Amino acid sequence: MPRFITELKRTHTCGELTKADLDKEVVLFGWVHNRRDHGGAVFIDLRDREGLTQVVFEKDVLPEVHETAGQLRLEYCVGVRGKVAARGANANPKLRTGEIEVHASDLEIFNRSEPTPFQIEDRLETSEEKRLQYRYLDLRRAPLQKALMTRARVNHLTRNYFTESRFLELETPFMVKYTPGGARNFLVPSRLNPGKFYALAESPQLFKQLYMIAGFDRYFQIVRCFRDEDLRLDRQPEFTQIDVEMSFVEQNDIFDVMEGLVCRLWKEVLGVEIPRPFQRMPFQESMTKYGNDKPDLRFDLPHIDITELVRRNGGGGVPMLKDAVEAGGIAKALRVPASMSFSRTEIDKLEEYVKGMGAKGLARAKVGEAGDWTQSPLAKTITPELRQSINAACGAQAGDLVLFQFGKPSTVHTVLANLRVHLAKKHGLIPEYGSNGQWRFLWVVDPPLFEYDEEAGVWAAAHHAFTRPHDEDVQYLESDPGRVNCHRYDLVLNGFEIGGGSIRLHDPAVQARVFKAMGISDDDARSKFGFLLDALKMGAPPHGGIAIGMDRLCMLLTGAESLRDVVAWPKTQKGTDLMTGAPGEVETRQLRELYVKSTHEPR
Repeated sequence: MPRFITELKRTHTCGELTKADLDKEVVLFGWVHNRRDHGGAVFIDLRDREGLTQVVFEKDVLPEVHETAGQLRLEYCVGVRGKVAARGANANPKLRTGEIEVHASDLEIFNRSEPTPFQIEDRLETSEEKRLQYRYLDLRRAPLQKALMTRARVNHLTRNYFTESRFLELETPFMVKYTPGGARNFLVPSRLNPGKFYALAESPQLFKQLYMIAGFDRYFQIVRCFRDEDLRLDRQPEFTQIDVEMSFVEQNDIFDVMEGLVCRLWKEVLGVEIPRPFQRMPFQESMTKYGNDKPDLRFDLPHIDITELVRRNGGGGVPMLKDAVEAGGIAKALRVPASMSFSRTEIDKLEEYVKGMGAKGLARAKVGEAGDWTQSPLAKTITPELRQSINAACGAQAGDLVLFQFGKPSTVHTVLANLRVHLAKKHGLIPEYGSNGQWRFLWVVDPPLFEYDEEAGVWAAAHHAFTRPHDEDVQYLESDPGRVNCHRYDLVLNGFEIGGGSIRLHDPAVQARVFKAMGISDDDARSKFGFLLDALKMGAPPHGGIAIGMDRLCMLLTGAESLRDVVAWPKTQKGTDLMTGAPGEVETRQLRELYVKSTHEPR
């Protein structure tokens, strides 16, 4: 074993020493971050996860140590002993350790490093694919280390907060029975039960409800979950969530607990006081004003629903508007203030942008001094009455640009929601990523319990089938399912959904009616959820809960550009691990043991 490990123990980290430590003998361990050979002295910046310390090896003081230092190259792993001295005029005010340096009296090279495929620097131009291939090197970079250190702190604070609040940290199984839900499950073949499969849990939903029925009252868990979904910037196939369930509560009780957690995290991690209570917004208002249920409230630019104006004016001389509304669609407008001036070329680029989301085009109108419309194909036929009504509804002034979308509600909402954010980023109302010091928390509440599946021709649960409907809407379960709102809620921050949950159905009779509204027969319900349905008949308490996405929470707390920057070992958008080569092939023998046969034919 190296002498530095057996005899000389680390005394400080590389980000710790200051002028208060002058003349102390210290032992540091770390990696060579930078190296400068000035002939009579070799200088290195020694790095560990806490920071950098400059170390000096002087030839005229200790020739043998200086000679060993001459062998040092970037990323060598070393141990150093020496005395702390002031840097004087050469101080570096950007570093916590910038006023001192260590004059080395001893040096040991633990391990040499081959030339790395990229520099270990804060800012890199290296492709993400290369960084993921050598993730263990990428993780040496200070931004990623700080992000993961923040994540560790969030874990610690979360556990303390819930423990202090009388919650129990309880585990749930990863390998569970497949039950239909909102996401595709990963399946695991069972060797001991030929032909049968486990599903990797996409959430602990059913088990945390069972904890409530078992009488544990308050549960939390920082838990890994698995979903076999197409990936994007803020999604991974395996992810972590802060999972919570409480008995004998209503919606406001859960809000109070979770707001307390969020405020503590922001105070302890960022030193920021978040005002309470958080704003609340009904789901329908969010969809009408912003086109989605996770609006970014750091800027304005609301949507204006003009569907009724179009209907009252019989289309107002615009056949496309009339046809869209009569076919059951909607019409929306978005006022862009004159201060966000656009050239014709820029407007044409906006049209190409929305076409990329499935829009047929982007109708628009420039508002003139007298409220007339220019630079608009609608101006030729629209009636003065509809034009004036739209101007008034939008609050449009001279020089403003009004953008329109009309047609299928889902398309109109999606296109204008994304266009709103695109405009805000383009004009600096919000940064491309990160918070810019603005934190707008929002509870989106009271959404529909069901959504209509047009392909299958049935009503499906918008979240899951165990969400409690509003008491006054239970009467519509059979006659008008689309009218039923429920006690579900999402916690939104700066345009990201960071958590979601609901008050659960604990009444077996109402649960049966919900299944019936979804077209699920008693036999199907028992086959898929029998164990939970039986448990609900055994004195189940009123209960509800929520799950907050730990990965997304940390991405926002650290201002990271991507979710992958706060996940230690992420997958690519194709779900692959470029470092280990997962997923990989397995031998036919292994498949045979699992009673599985691959039908994949290589191209």
